[in-house]
Amino acid sequence: MELKKDSNAVSIDMLLIVHSEKRRAAQGTHSERQADPGALPQRRGGLQGVGNGIRRWQKFEGNDVHGSLAEKQHPQQTQVITSYDNQGTQLTVEVHPRDAMPQLLKKFSLAKCLQGDKNGNTRPRQPGAKDTHAYPWDRSSLKSMSLDLRQFEKLDTYASQVAVKSGLDELVSDLLQEAHTDLERVRVIWIWICHHIEYDVEAAQEKDRQAFKPTDILRTQKTNCDGYAGLFEKMCRIAGVQCMTVPGYSKGFGYQTGQSFSGEFDHAWNAVYLEGRWHLVDSTWGSGLVDSTTSKFTFLYNEFYFLTHPALFIEDHFPDNKNWQLLKPPQSLRQFESNMYHKSEFYNKGMLSAHPETSVIKTVNGKATVTIESRAPTLFMFMLNGKQEHGLLSLRKDGMKLDIYPPTVGPHKLQIFAKGNSDVYSSVLEYTVKCNYVDVGVRLPAELHQPVGPSWFSEQMGIVEPSHPDPIIHTSDGRCSVSFGVEEGVSVLASLHGDEGPVTEETQRRYIFQLHREKRAELKVQLPQAGKFALKIFVKKRLEPGNYVFIFNYLLCCPNTKVSWPMFPESFGNWGQDNELLEPLSGVLPANRNVPFKLKLHGVAKALVKGQDTWPLTLNGEGYWEGSCSTAGCREIYVMVLENANHNFYSYILKYKVNAQ
Repeated sequence: MELKKDSNAVSIDMLLIVHSEKRRAAQGTHSERQADPGALPQRRGGLQGVGNGIRRWQKFEGNDVHGSLAEKQHPQQTQVITSYDNQGTQLTVEVHPRDAMPQLLKKFSLAKCLQGDKNGNTRPRQPGAKDTHAYPWDRSSLKSMSLDLRQFEKLDTYASQVAVKSGLDELVSDLLQEAHTDLERVRVIWIWICHHIEYDVEAAQEKDRQAFKPTDILRTQKTNCDGYAGLFEKMCRIAGVQCMTVPGYSKGFGYQTGQSFSGEFDHAWNAVYLEGRWHLVDSTWGSGLVDSTTSKFTFLYNEFYFLTHPALFIEDHFPDNKNWQLLKPPQSLRQFESNMYHKSEFYNKGMLSAHPETSVIKTVNGKATVTIESRAPTLFMFMLNGKQEHGLLSLRKDGMKLDIYPPTVGPHKLQIFAKGNSDVYSSVLEYTVKCNYVDVGVRLPAELHQPVGPSWFSEQMGIVEPSHPDPIIHTSDGRCSVSFGVEEGVSVLASLHGDEGPVTEETQRRYIFQLHREKRAELKVQLPQAGKFALKIFVKKRLEPGNYVFIFNYLLCCPNTKVSWPMFPESFGNWGQDNELLEPLSGVLPANRNVPFKLKLHGVAKALVKGQDTWPLTLNGEGYWEGSCSTAGCREIYVMVLENANHNFYSYILKYKVNAQ
């Protein structure tokens, strides 16, 4: 229906849409409650940290850009019902006394009060083909338009510091002082809201709540997702930029992997019209997070949700109207439910893709494998059911690989974290791992930390050219030797860890003997028994204070049940890193035997072996100190050195035990 009065009148195009009873029931009965026309529409939930359902969704189109009507409706005289179909058509219906003038006609007749954007559009156009982006994501950009965020540095600083003086109009006017394009106008509004408006956790959790008015939001600087979206829309319209509020479902706080969505919507966000195209923003999720344990909101700015690429936005936002996906082809609700959910930090930290691409994965022969591709080398960690156990995570220059071995049959929660360029690990992925078979032969040591195997990170820390590039080392006789290059000024420390004795905290290093030859370090390992062990590697720069830093570990596997190697001899502080022990390597010597000794010692004047008696060692032509001693009547044997020929003080460097007779 089209109404025309004169050249100054406003044209109204009206289209009547009939919904099914099921759809209307899901949206709620709007006539049950009237909202103050000057208030923002009220909806429940929305923050990435809090999720609640919409109780009612009511939108009053046609408000002037200052957010108020010339006259307020009286709840007993006029009711306004607004509805949308899945193609984006809006229908507003008034129910009023026969002798009363319709509020919409009254409003439209006041042509001077009806303001649109700077181009004179009074109703934002619905998205069309030219607004859509290809799905899946083409990896070109996280944004829906080309942006250099460095160009916003001064503008962002300015916008974040603008204070509220009186009302919304003056606030927008102050923000626009430094904004000269539509993009900059949207940016200052976005930055201001994200840095000043706090998510109202208590309001989001209440069952019944009055609509948030802009004046109340500015006064309390608190609101829920409806308030964020409504405030953003009003401020954009005051600034002369087309903007729409979009309701829908979200994968925010409380979301369970693989869950389904139905009934009331739980979130709202915005679409803005820039450079001839619609773009998506979510100022609620851009502002911060709610701690799930304390229910406290924390401002934590998230750039990801500003002009997000629609192929990424759809991962956690599903609009009521599929056209607002801005995708070609659009995704169905079932696809939204089943698709892998990559959190915003997944992309913020440079991730590109993850496999499997489904949120629920099943083990094959007791194992599930996850791989992630990243733009640059990144540190990762994982937790299975809240613990860093039952998995092997190896780093790659372009991502990582994770093998998971669930300890029991049934579902398990797998969380993957990435570090990126920050100092903090952030959750980037969550899977549900369904295990229908447990491989009892794969029992990993509890002390096997991540990552396993050498990588770009160990190279960065001074460990290069490893003899064993793979993370798992198999040995049939319980012995192995691992070597790698060590950069100048780097010290190496290693320890052995198993779930079953006799390896204890005191003897973790006694089953490893470390040798240095030129610029390479060699770790000789003897296992105390069959089983699986974690060989941990630590490094430290000699001239820097602080402790040794864990770099990576190997998984050592020995199935031979006859293996029972003794510890290596105990070394003391004066045992130099460049020293070399050829024999005896066993830390326990036989009783009543003559035992040969052969060592390479640097910077010593004399060397001897002390037991019941003292036996000197002599330096041969190859640079080795050689000799022998008798273990008769001894319980312990020591190797001692004199570093300065002008002194008579000998230092202990090695200690052996002697078997009982």
